[in-house]
Amino acid sequence: MEIFRAATATLRDTPVEERYGTVVAARGALIEVDGLAGAAQIGSRIRIAAGKGVLEAEVTGLDAGLAQCLPFSEPQGLAAGDRAVLAAGQFTLRPCEAWLGRMIDGLGRAVDGRGPMASGRVARPIRANPPLAATRARVGERVETGVRALDVFAPLCRGQRLGLFAGSGVGKSVLLSMLARWTKCDVAVIGLIGERGREVQEFVEDDLGPEGLARSVVVVATSDEPALMRRQAAWTTMAIAEHFRDQGLNVLCLMDSVTRFAMAQREIGLASGEPPATKGYTPTVFAELPRLLERAGPGKVGQGSITGLFTVLVDGDDHNEPVADAVRGILDGHVVITRKIAERGRYPAIDILKSVSRTLPHCHSADENAIRLAARRILSTHGDMEEMVRLGAYKPGSSAEVDEAIRLAPAIETMLTQGKGDRGYAAATFETLTEMLQPVDPIGVAA
Repeated sequence: MEIFRAATATLRDTPVEERYGTVVAARGALIEVDGLAGAAQIGSRIRIAAGKGVLEAEVTGLDAGLAQCLPFSEPQGLAAGDRAVLAAGQFTLRPCEAWLGRMIDGLGRAVDGRGPMASGRVARPIRANPPLAATRARVGERVETGVRALDVFAPLCRGQRLGLFAGSGVGKSVLLSMLARWTKCDVAVIGLIGERGREVQEFVEDDLGPEGLARSVVVVATSDEPALMRRQAAWTTMAIAEHFRDQGLNVLCLMDSVTRFAMAQREIGLASGEPPATKGYTPTVFAELPRLLERAGPGKVGQGSITGLFTVLVDGDDHNEPVADAVRGILDGHVVITRKIAERGRYPAIDILKSVSRTLPHCHSADENAIRLAARRILSTHGDMEEMVRLGAYKPGSSAEVDEAIRLAPAIETMLTQGKGDRGYAAATFETLTEMLQPVDPIGVAA
């Protein structure tokens, strides 16, 4: 039956007539095709009969009758005069429940060696608009992530979009793996965009595990793949998440990382002749970011939701660099992971005082908010006085507030420390914090 459905889908996608042109130039990754004037559109698919087989490409620009294309793989063997066939329609996917537990590339092709992907009945465009703002449901209840620092200080709600901002090598991907394993959801769609190839199997086998993979679809585009494939993988991740959302499921969408999507879009824009703007990023980068990220979130009333967790690789540890600044303004909260905390040996290295969830304070009860704010004040006071205490410039007893911070901050930091196998629970964390914050009498016994 699956073979019959796949054959039916192939026939349905086969064009009745063919329009073709000729490759006339190739400059770096950019391929120019003549003969498609009036037919080729931005986003159209092109199949080029190159020397080593068929080369898939996409039209990214139009210039005086020439279609400017970028390939999805290395253009080895390409020659002037090669035939370029215009495919009908935009890129589409046909996801279904059988995709759970599979690993695919940006074009929806299997990369896990387990045979071709099954085909669903409905074709879904890889690029799509988010639901209309007036028809979207509101963000739902709090979702436990298993990470104590997040569940208390930057909670995640169903349908929320949260960014994880960090420089390189400070534990961003490890935190994402903890969230992938512990966050409650019906289906997880994980996009590994521009990642190191050796880390993919480690993530799937060690972090997700068989149980996590069974409820997940993993989309992979490693750092060595062309920019077009990396960008396409991000769109494919969102399209699959939208498919399961429309089935009424609560979807967890993890993307690592949005920055590499932006870098891929910059490469595409520069290759197509677009002028560089801030730090070399082209204007289309900042137009594409909201189009991608707004697709996550609550669906229409009666549908499911896409809870989005997006990592942002901060260039040079500058949290105000252009991509980080743009993404922070789009998402519903940001979690800042700092090198200073990582160097102290506290993981996840989340900076509580710089992290914000825009679902606060409504997603916590009044008692939970009181505990959260009290713990936050202690950490803030300790952070302000830490250098003076270390230098011996502060005299104990000068300030009851500072004395309390010096006593409690190390215990709070210890509680926030977690390993990859140490799952936290929100109720237990709030209970522990409540016990810590109990006042003490002069001889040091809890009142």
